[in-house]
Amino acid sequence: IGWLSLLRKSLALAPHRLRAVHVDHRLHADAARWAEHCAAVCAQLGVPLDVHRVDARPARGQSPEAAAREARYAALAVDLQDGDLLLTAHHETDQAETVLLALLRGAGVAGAAAMPAQKPFGRGWLLRPLLAWPAERLARYANAQGLAWVEDPSNRDARFDRNFLRGGVLPLLARRWPAATTALARHAAHAAEAQALLDELAAADGADAAHLTVAQLAALSPPRQRNVLRGWLRRHGAAMPSAVRLAEIARQALGAAPDRQVAIPIGVRQVRVWRGALYLVPCAAPAVPAPVCWRLDAPLELPGLGRLSAQGGYGQGIAASRLGAAPVLEVRFRGVASGGKALKKRLQALDVPPWQRDRAPLLYCAGQLVQVGGGETPPAWRAAPGEPGYRIVWQPEAP
Repeated sequence: IGWLSLLRKSLALAPHRLRAVHVDHRLHADAARWAEHCAAVCAQLGVPLDVHRVDARPARGQSPEAAAREARYAALAVDLQDGDLLLTAHHETDQAETVLLALLRGAGVAGAAAMPAQKPFGRGWLLRPLLAWPAERLARYANAQGLAWVEDPSNRDARFDRNFLRGGVLPLLARRWPAATTALARHAAHAAEAQALLDELAAADGADAAHLTVAQLAALSPPRQRNVLRGWLRRHGAAMPSAVRLAEIARQALGAAPDRQVAIPIGVRQVRVWRGALYLVPCAAPAVPAPVCWRLDAPLELPGLGRLSAQGGYGQGIAASRLGAAPVLEVRFRGVASGGKALKKRLQALDVPPWQRDRAPLLYCAGQLVQVGGGETPPAWRAAPGEPGYRIVWQPEAP
């Protein structure tokens, strides 16, 4: 079994300490009592326990189940240390429910793959070693061992989709098909294998690149276009759009005129099409700071915009002789800098994308624009061969 092999390998390489983590969602009146139960069990076993209390209230339009899940996993991810293995008790019946929920939402292959048995998580790994165990088998084992546990009464509330499937649909299916949960879990394994092949195809088609080109997309069949777009968005941590929105991204990208700026929102990000390539950028631009004086002997952090640094050398960058003994540049931004149409044309000539033009750092010396971000230094300011200079490097904030 893959997870068991990983566990044995990790234990052989480095010592691991066993500890328990309980997440208190603070959604039920008995939540404090459940934490006390966990503490009592852990004390009896001699296992240290960490309790994390989270705010699991759903945002507008978010389901309570999704809000609780996101808050729980966020707390667990922060708790993990380098190389930690987080083991959860998700079982085969949980997996069957997840598959049904995905299919009823019309999810694709990735959704039907449901929960993986192992995956990188936080600074370690998340393992689900009980996915092959039906809930009934685990209950029999727990009863035989005299184990005590707490039953969340909300699990019987059929207003929640998962509970409706658990209490009504799956028992009905089991009466006709006794191995229904096992078959659904097996379907998840088949879907996971199919998704792995689709991921390999997407990577071969360019999904791992920072930007997709329109030419790449145009060379593919429509199904492969959609697959590489999904892979590219997933690779860069974007929210997965609906099938309709995905098709719209492909349509607009392939049909965009060279001078047209396409922007398609996806959650808090947007896909921009510019000069024959697709870019994933934030929807909301960060606030543009006021001008600041930058001493080149230390990097300059620009929250939400990136980082400026200066690398000394010879025959490259801004001539040191033009900056004086204590080299300082003034950093401005387009929104608070003068320049008008001339500045706009210069940014265009430097191939600065439209969404970066208001956030690209403009470097001034004695009131003159010396350089834009990490672009080319104008000849009048450039260090001559063999002359000391400062090469400016701008690392924009990752989208």
